[in-house]
Amino acid sequence: MASNRTAKRVVITGASSGIGAATAVRFAKDGAHLVLAARGRASLDDIAGRCRAVGGEVHVRTIDVTDAAAVAQLAAEARALLGGIDVWFSNVGVGVVGRYEDVPIADHAQVVAANLLGHMNDAHAVLPIFLAQNHGTFINMISVGGFVATPYAAAYAASKFGLRGFSEALRGELSKHPRIHVCDVYPTFVDTPGIDHAANYTGAKLSLPPGSLAPETVAKAVVRLADHPRNTTAVGAPAIALKLTQFLAPNLSAAMMNGFMDSWSDRAEPGYDGSGALFDPPATSSSIEGGRRNPERRRKAAALSAAAAVALVTLGALRWRRK
Repeated sequence: MASNRTAKRVVITGASSGIGAATAVRFAKDGAHLVLAARGRASLDDIAGRCRAVGGEVHVRTIDVTDAAAVAQLAAEARALLGGIDVWFSNVGVGVVGRYEDVPIADHAQVVAANLLGHMNDAHAVLPIFLAQNHGTFINMISVGGFVATPYAAAYAASKFGLRGFSEALRGELSKHPRIHVCDVYPTFVDTPGIDHAANYTGAKLSLPPGSLAPETVAKAVVRLADHPRNTTAVGAPAIALKLTQFLAPNLSAAMMNGFMDSWSDRAEPGYDGSGALFDPPATSSSIEGGRRNPERRRKAAALSAAAAVALVTLGALRWRRK
């Protein structure tokens, strides 16, 4: 149900499934005026219908964020349709899984183009609007991969580490504009259809670890930033643990992840190699959740993850003190 406060004017890229779709629905429940953008029209229309059903005003646009001119046009159209833009949620994210040398270089390049350059295109299009109206919140969906390197997903790691640096640079440039905010969101594993869309060159069927988050959990954190912006929001793990792990033990955490991936690929069900939906939108309509989450295992996995993070930080601190 819409509240009595002024409706937010929101643009979401990557809005056709997963976190983007869940965030669109949550904004719509607050009566937001939305422009939803993604590559797949069928999924966009489905999510737009869900948003209208709960009170949102919605426009949809089919777009590939790697096309800078198309993103600039999207921003101009959104500004005209909504009368301004209060929030831009840059949410596009794709991935390819496989040892670096086994993945076609074109797939690596597409991951970087979508996950990094696509977000840069979003920011380049909307920042002049924010500056002209002297307010606005740009929300970057990054992921825990922006702090913890991910073997078997080297291009993904490069894009997410790059995106974190990009956000920090933008905040520096905008430091004299206190009403313009750049917010980063770092969720852990999330149960979205993205795992079905990912390119895969492991020979194994992709799966999620226990304790994966519901997209709605991340969406709640994103919507909160519209009213209470902050630089860094971690979902599923403490932000300080992520930062300390990256500072104190970056190679250790990557090595541990590599061992896990080696073991997983040896034991997983056989799968099919291919580029998934990396270059083209999914052929069928997507949904918000991926359907792999086991809520009963969430609490135990969260406790184990927190313990692992503490252990990594402690080990890193000990190693750092010995240097």
